[in-house]
Amino acid sequence: MPNHKYLVALGLEYEGTNYFGFQKQKSTKQTIQGLLEAGLKKVADQQIKSFCSGRTDSGVHALMQVIHFETNSSRRADEWVRGVNSYLPHDIRVIWSREVEDNFHARFSAIDRSYRYIIRNNDMPSALWSKRSLYIPQELDHQAMKRASKHLVGEHDFSSFRGSGCQSKTPVRNMKSIEIKKKKDLILIDLKANAFLLHMVRVIVGTLIMVGKKEISPLEVKKILNLRDRKVAGKTEDSAGLYFLGPSYPKIFHIPKPNIPQL
Repeated sequence: MPNHKYLVALGLEYEGTNYFGFQKQKSTKQTIQGLLEAGLKKVADQQIKSFCSGRTDSGVHALMQVIHFETNSSRRADEWVRGVNSYLPHDIRVIWSREVEDNFHARFSAIDRSYRYIIRNNDMPSALWSKRSLYIPQELDHQAMKRASKHLVGEHDFSSFRGSGCQSKTPVRNMKSIEIKKKKDLILIDLKANAFLLHMVRVIVGTLIMVGKKEISPLEVKKILNLRDRKVAGKTEDSAGLYFLGPSYPKIFHIPKPNIPQL
């Protein structure tokens, strides 16, 4: 009689500073997926292959990365959480676990994904925020950045904001919303789309910063979008300021929503 198969989903949070991104690599052990699967192997007592909701680059943080995996091992939700965490470094944590239906897939079942980019806009650098934000001493016009961002909402060809190593079959994405808020000396840029291209958020932020510095007008962002040429957009900003807030799924899967802090 064949062993019963369980499909398990986990929610992860991590500070990405010390890691070469989520995806496992042959050249290094310092990836989120590599360390996670090593911990899962010990708890499940078998080799585990995981699938994520969205791969994050080197240095990028996550408030809720969702992964799923198949296993023959029966464990309670708290056993997955506490067991795997006991094998993980302090800056990677499993925050919940649940068994899911066979038709769930961490990546393909997701409706959309959300990111936050944090800019610290102050004339004095911060020790505490140095690896968790982009520091810009020059005062930024966040209202102009907000006006510029409206040109990027909707379904567009985002070739101008696409990293050169992107393997996606199409540059078309549906940007559902971009919200820009200023909280004291922090500028928060929240983006939600059906999916993102390689470096897309960081290039968009680099372009909006050009607007904030008054190097280009808000309307020029629309021209940059329509040109579909990476050379005309801003630079790819540092990954330290980028946070994967998490995916959202249809309610039938009962996947917890990310707890996004209000700074």
